[in-house]
Amino acid sequence: MFGNEWEDRIPMRRVRIIVIAFVLITSFSVTSSKSESCPYSFIFSFGDSLADTGNLYLSSPPLSDNCFFPPYGETFFHNVTGRCSDGRLIIDFIAEFLGIPSVKPYLEKKNIGGWSWKDGGANFAVAGATAMDSTFFQQRGIPVKTNYSLSVQLTWFKELLSTLCNSSSQSCSEEVKNSLFLVGEIGGNDFNHPLVVGKSIAEVKSYVPNVINTISSITKELIGLGARTLMVPGIFPFGCRVIYLTIYETKVEKQYDKFGCLKWLNEFAEYYNHELQIELNKLRSLHPHVNIIYVDYYNAGMTLYRRPAKFGLIALKACCGKGGPYNFNVSIQCGDPGVNACDDPSKYIGWDGKHLTEAAYKLIAQAFIKGPYYRKHDAH
Repeated sequence: MFGNEWEDRIPMRRVRIIVIAFVLITSFSVTSSKSESCPYSFIFSFGDSLADTGNLYLSSPPLSDNCFFPPYGETFFHNVTGRCSDGRLIIDFIAEFLGIPSVKPYLEKKNIGGWSWKDGGANFAVAGATAMDSTFFQQRGIPVKTNYSLSVQLTWFKELLSTLCNSSSQSCSEEVKNSLFLVGEIGGNDFNHPLVVGKSIAEVKSYVPNVINTISSITKELIGLGARTLMVPGIFPFGCRVIYLTIYETKVEKQYDKFGCLKWLNEFAEYYNHELQIELNKLRSLHPHVNIIYVDYYNAGMTLYRRPAKFGLIALKACCGKGGPYNFNVSIQCGDPGVNACDDPSKYIGWDGKHLTEAAYKLIAQAFIKGPYYRKHDAH
């Protein structure tokens, strides 16, 4: 379906720096049921709203979020699930590709027990979560709605692992070894929260080493717990997000690229992703027997934004929103009374100004799974 179409949209200098290394591709073929040759039986996911399949929705005490109200979930599930999209997320498509059941949110069974290896793993991602603990932001006067940081999510994983291993007479080492760990996307909110309240890009840029050190530290802990295949995504192009195009709208044309995205925000995203890849290379040197995979959300996303018409998509406009040139208003957003979704979300990249549509997530997931631009990194 994609083939040369994706190649045509990615400049060769971009191709050379992409290190997705999606080792699944060479291991099995796409089927609707689990392939016998599939090396992964379980998925454990960490992250924020780009991967949350219901943890914030199930949190206690219950927290309020626009994602908990219609029209969220209308496309595939036909009801609210806690996913911040009209339908499925990237993790849903990865699980489908692996033939693993849709990865359940950890909090779905936490209080009632019943977790087993038959569940195919667990999702610890929480909408609004940051890589760093909330105290970092509180000390700087930056509001953060949740404290489900990456370290909290790791604690949940350790609790679950203890439960799973204690319920089995055999060691869990093989199960963990045969698991795919998705460490993110996480870190985006560490920059989103300060950017939304107007912190300078210089200050936000100063957070980058802290965020990367946190992600690196958690990744090393997961390796210490037995993880052997870890995917660590970068962040999407911030400059193409409708929320920022609205907040930082300007008449200064030179601040925009030829696709209509804010150059300075995309340059920041590229800077962060570059620094993250440097750190991942260090981790690979320290752990040569582990597959550490960088997933390039930035360039996969930019492929859609560069020529959306080729994919039958509308780019810089929210499907679900109200008012303004980008169909977005910070005061009244998708999920609020009186805010309606477009007739066909599959024709849009952006769902609500902050998150993408199921259609966009599907294209991005398929770009990793079936696309031509990846470079394999094998553990030895």
